[in-house]
Formats: sequence, C-alpha cells, structure tokens
Amino acid sequence: MEVILIVAIAAVAVCGLVFAHLQAKKRREALAALARTRGLAFDPSADASHDVRFARFAMFRKGRSRVAYNTISGTLDLGGRSLAVRTGDFRYKERRGAGKNRRTVTIRLSYLIAWNPFGSVPETIVRREGVFDRLKGMLGFDDIDFESVEFSRRFHVSSEDKRFAYDLVDPRMMEFLLRTAPPAFELEGDLICVSDGRGCWDPESFDRRLDWCGTFFDAWPDHLVRTLADESA
Repeated sequence: MEVILIVAIAAVAVCGLVFAHLQAKKRREALAALARTRGLAFDPSADASHDVRFARFAMFRKGRSRVAYNTISGTLDLGGRSLAVRTGDFRYKERRGAGKNRRTVTIRLSYLIAWNPFGSVPETIVRREGVFDRLKGMLGFDDIDFESVEFSRRFHVSSEDKRFAYDLVDPRMMEFLLRTAPPAFELEGDLICVSDGRGCWDPESFDRRLDWCGTFFDAWPDHLVRTLADESA
C-alpha cells in the first residue's frame, strides 16, 4: 500500500512538472510572437549581466543567482515618439527561515524598462498606497501629499526632488494614473522601470504595459518637458 502511495505521489509530481514545462513553453512562444508583432527582438536565454546594467533599481540587487530571461528589446514608435524598451522576466534566489527551517526560494517577476525620451530626472517612485504606508503616515513619515485626496489615498509618491515630483504629478497626470492604475514604477536618471517586484505577467499584460509607457510620457506636463529640454541643451 505504501509503495502504491509513493508511486501515485511521484506520478502527480511528474505530471505537475510536465504541465509547468508546457505552460512555460507556451508562454515563451506567445512572448516571441508579441515581439515579432511589435518589431522587437526576443531572447529566452539567461542574461546574468542584467543586474549589473540596471543595478540602480533595488529589485535587481536582491538575493543571489540573479538572471533576466525571456527578454524583449528594441525601439518602438509610441504616440509618434521613438522609445527604446527592454522588458521580460527576472529571477533571483534568497534564503529564508532559520535553523533547520532554512530553505532557498526562487522569486520570479516581470518588468518593463524604457529610456526616458525627455532626458535624465531625479529618482522618483510612484506605487499604490499600502497599509504600511498609512501606518508610517500616522507616525509622521509622510510621503509627498497632493491636492487630490483620492490620488494621495491611492498612491504613494516619493522623490529625491519634491519640486520635480510636484511638476510631474499635475492634475492631468493624477487623472491618468488614477484611470490606468499601473504597477509601481521608478524614474531614475534616463530610465523608467515598471514592476511591482513580484509575479510574472501574461503576454497580454506585456502588450498593455508597452502601450501604457507611451501614453505615460504623453501625459508629462509640457512645461516640465521644456525645462528638461533646456537643461540638456
């Protein structure tokens, strides 16, 4: 009886592995098709240099054995603007637990990186407000507050330059972010990185977020775009 039970458990495990492999293969094929449709390159192989190239973003510095894979890259014409992009999956390993309960876990996530067409900007992070953020606010560690109560309730904004944040997040940008409800994103230097830092996107989500990135830059206030152009001239 015990032998039958062990065989049954092993069979279920093998079926699970086969199913996961087939699903991953199907997803890779869908991502490759998406890249072709968009005129972009697709590379499913592991890229161990990604964490070094984009180390400015904290999510790419976590854990060990860090690699990017299923990478889509190239240049898109979005809203009449040429935008260099890199998007795909990323994984890393970390140790959790203590003593005999120590174990290694693998974290997988999807991301979108785009080069800012307006130039280099101060580090600014926009993400959805969480319970911990509200607790910090009660203790006096507030994020940047805006005139829109609804926006401040739904989004947490931090920046090394508050003036830049206020210039960027004007009423039009607030309306755009409230309407599109994007994942967390970080602006730093000449890059934007879009990711919640957990979970892999389906192919349709990659497609939507590429389009979102184009409309996001369309929503930048004209006066801020002019200021950045003058600074880089």
